[in-house]
Amino acid sequence: MSREIAFLTNPTAGNGKGRRYRDAALTRLREGGLVVRNLEGRDADEALDLARACVADGVEALVVCGGDGLIHLGVQAVSTTGIALGVIPAGSGNDAARYFDLPRKDPVAAADRIIGSRIRTVDLARCGSRYFLTVLAAGFDALVNERANAMRWPHGQMRYNIATLAELRTFRALPFTLDLDGTPLRLDAMLVAVGNGPSYGGGLRITDGALLDDGLLDVVIIKEMTKPKLIRTFPKLFSGAHVHEPEYLHHRVRSVTLAAPDVVAYADGERFAKLPVTITCEPGALAVYA
Repeated sequence: MSREIAFLTNPTAGNGKGRRYRDAALTRLREGGLVVRNLEGRDADEALDLARACVADGVEALVVCGGDGLIHLGVQAVSTTGIALGVIPAGSGNDAARYFDLPRKDPVAAADRIIGSRIRTVDLARCGSRYFLTVLAAGFDALVNERANAMRWPHGQMRYNIATLAELRTFRALPFTLDLDGTPLRLDAMLVAVGNGPSYGGGLRITDGALLDDGLLDVVIIKEMTKPKLIRTFPKLFSGAHVHEPEYLHHRVRSVTLAAPDVVAYADGERFAKLPVTITCEPGALAVYA
């Protein structure tokens, strides 16, 4: 029998890289003997509907070509189904692709991973009926995302730079309430991150050390610090050196409830939910071509 897959693309990912990478990957997948349903939704809702319909039809895999946002969408379609997720990285952050050491600049090599059919089974984090693969962030970084998303100008990274500076003018540590596997914790913090994996935001290793298949969530808290220290500490997230700061707290749990007033959390880089949220680890909920 022929191997049939669904192939979903965000053509605008990576400033148009999604379209170029799709064309190269499609050619390689078909050369490799796969029957490909080529999908592209007009918006995220239609894309998810298309993906779920193909999963219900019993395709071997759902392959997504785009960034972490499209992977997040793909996760919603295949989680707990046993249908594999394939990834052709074409975004700007590509944190999920880093998790699986996927080629981020070679769509043909990424397509070969799918043709090779080697499966890795990993955990997901679940909040209600939604899942995320990487990190949920609440606090300063989430507020920057909120501000940036409300801005119409400028575009690209500069929008986030301006949003960061604007948020710093008024930001204060937030009063968080957590429940960590039944243990309550109340404190003021700059941010709280819940990691299924170790990084977000294009390689910021906020939950450094988190494992995708240990059945646990890594909860990182950055306690209250001065604004100058926050600015100095932020670059350390790229190396994981922030773990040596005295304001850093780390817990490993199976379930966490997180609450703070007027905070919207982001997960996999997407606007996810307004706090409070309860997040649980779902072991083995995702199969990925790696």
